[in-house]
Amino acid sequence: MNVRAKIGMLKAMPKKWDVAENWALFERQFEAHAGDVDVFVTPECFLDGYAVTEADWTAARFAQVAQDVRESGYIRQVCEMARASQTHVVFGFTEKRTECFYNAAILVNRAGKIVGTYYKTHLQAHDHRFARGNALPVFDLDVGTVGMVICADRRWPESIRTLRLKGAKICLMPTYGMWHEDNEWWMRTRSYENQMFVCFTHPNVALITDPRGKVAAKLQSNVPDVLIHEVDLKDVSDENHLNNRRPELYGVIAEVDHKSRQPEFLSPRYGGQ
Repeated sequence: MNVRAKIGMLKAMPKKWDVAENWALFERQFEAHAGDVDVFVTPECFLDGYAVTEADWTAARFAQVAQDVRESGYIRQVCEMARASQTHVVFGFTEKRTECFYNAAILVNRAGKIVGTYYKTHLQAHDHRFARGNALPVFDLDVGTVGMVICADRRWPESIRTLRLKGAKICLMPTYGMWHEDNEWWMRTRSYENQMFVCFTHPNVALITDPRGKVAAKLQSNVPDVLIHEVDLKDVSDENHLNNRRPELYGVIAEVDHKSRQPEFLSPRYGGQ
């Protein structure tokens, strides 16, 4: 297993509802940079431009830009491009099922195989047209063990802590929402408290924070580009505060009560409004 991993993060603003244009943008940037990186990451719901929040949203229209993984030509092309370039890809899109939609990111390996899909687990008001995911998996790649969260999932320390305790050394994070200065501090904190790398991938900024809580790399602009940065996994350690945790004291964190329960949000069926 390699000690170093070169991460490529697409920093580009997709167009709402315009799958063809967004795909073309992804394809151009991927072909220009994929050969230089081990992992290539897009922002959240990049393919449809995060159209879920739009005033002209309907379930029927959303179904036209969402992807059935088993049938989508775009997903097949992502896999083929990953295989041809020998690059791992994290690709953000809306997945459609018979009964609902998911805010999803697939992880494709160098052989062009989908090794996992992450579904956004923490949904706020603007996301309730999605069904929520119910798992925080990690994935063993040849560059090390990685985990994924999507955008708002980063607000809850337990999300990334769970990935770290499962062995993840890098958190790959497609996003679309807040990207202000405060967010940079939050990502630095997530990295520091978990002693791992966090790769925050947003249409306006690409940011990597390191296990010391420092900004390792940052690219911010209003034009499409890709941040490329090599991380050294030797910097990821369980020593110091992570290894000195007292789990026997933290039981209340995992307790479920009326304050922490949320209703099951199922997105409308395709024919709905």
